[in-house]
Amino acid sequence: MDSRVFWDLSYGVYITTVMDGERPTGCVTNSAMQITSEPATIAVSVNHDNYTNGCIEKSGKFAVCICSEATKPLTIGTFGFRSGRDFNKFDDIPYEMKAGLPIVRDSINGYVVCEVINKLETDTHTVFLGRVMESERFDIGSKPMTYAYYHEVVKGRAPKNAPTYIDPEKLGEK
Repeated sequence: MDSRVFWDLSYGVYITTVMDGERPTGCVTNSAMQITSEPATIAVSVNHDNYTNGCIEKSGKFAVCICSEATKPLTIGTFGFRSGRDFNKFDDIPYEMKAGLPIVRDSINGYVVCEVINKLETDTHTVFLGRVMESERFDIGSKPMTYAYYHEVVKGRAPKNAPTYIDPEKLGEK
């Protein structure tokens, strides 16, 4: 099986945020999609090992921030390669609170705030279904970042908790 074919599916790059009590946290996700427009519902997939997963479970809410092609690699690295368990990801990242959740403001195209209405468990990830409570689109003059753009232009890699992670040794890379 050539798992690289999954990179050709249409993905975005998102930062999914949540509150851990009084502290904002979050992680990079690439599997977020609209389920219905009426009522407005989206789904996001979060690895069981991500600290964000437990925080969403506990709080019952999450926000999806849509990264643009101008989002800094440092921002993606902060949310994608460090754990909120032992690191405050929002210390150096500009954000604002919307509907009680942190919204990243580093070249983000917009956000969607959701209340969890259901979930689906897989072996490695939880797919949270969320009823949209609030959303806003920012006109920043930059396209939303696709997963293909992240790999081809930014030269980014998927962290081990990403649903699209492929061990580089299996691809003959180091």
